[in-house]
Amino acid sequence: MTIARRAAVLGSPVRHSLSPVLHGAAYAALGLDGWHYDAHECDEAGLPGFVDALGPEWTGLSLTMPLKRVALQVADRISPLAAATGAANTLVLRPDGRLAENTDVIGIVAALHEAGVAQVSRAVVLGAGGTAQAALAALRELGVSDPLVLVREAGRTGELRAAADRLGVTPTVSAVLTEPERAAAELADADVVISTLPAGAADALAVAPWAPSTTVVDVIYAPWPTAFAAGAAAAGCTVVSGLAMLLHQAVAQVELMTGRTGPVDAMREALDAAVLARG
Repeated sequence: MTIARRAAVLGSPVRHSLSPVLHGAAYAALGLDGWHYDAHECDEAGLPGFVDALGPEWTGLSLTMPLKRVALQVADRISPLAAATGAANTLVLRPDGRLAENTDVIGIVAALHEAGVAQVSRAVVLGAGGTAQAALAALRELGVSDPLVLVREAGRTGELRAAADRLGVTPTVSAVLTEPERAAAELADADVVISTLPAGAADALAVAPWAPSTTVVDVIYAPWPTAFAAGAAAAGCTVVSGLAMLLHQAVAQVELMTGRTGPVDAMREALDAAVLARG
């Protein structure tokens, strides 16, 4: 008899999340009939109370914005990667306590590997939030210790710089995103460009002087393609949507929460079907 277990994604807003689709497909493929995965609206102030009220049937939480940094405050243990990036998108709930983990890094690396990227020399990151910090960690794994980071305001990059110090990387931070022509010029000849900007924020860079050899990752996946991604694709670049990152970070979460190998093909099929249904 399968023991009933629960997990969920938390965030605000969380209604749009595709995590229930991914985790539900994994449970079905793994034969975990008694497992359930839901979505719960939760903001930063509500996270400690939500976590404290969970019973022993709970195995884990996926955490989206705005909870990735406050997640570290409700954990009993923090993985070295989550500590270094300063953010966690996963809480694994175990009898010996709560473990904060960051599978966004795994998601970015796996998505790039899937696109044929194994080693990177010159990389550019757009944005300075929690996902940008995960991008620094992912690029470090791919051999980049000195990425270029383009932002709007240099004065709002303290947490990014702190994460870089912990990761042992030395990014060059340039506040040129308010000047699209200058910012677009910085994308020329990069091996990899990772945009962690909100929807629409990178659209002005769509006409960058793209090199066809560049691989472009846009963490946005709806609406898709973004103008930024479409511009890169039109220039011959390999373009990776946020769906690939979403898939692979969820595979890692499933493995952490269930102790079983994540069924990538079943999860990908369910994700593709859900995206198609949403139009």
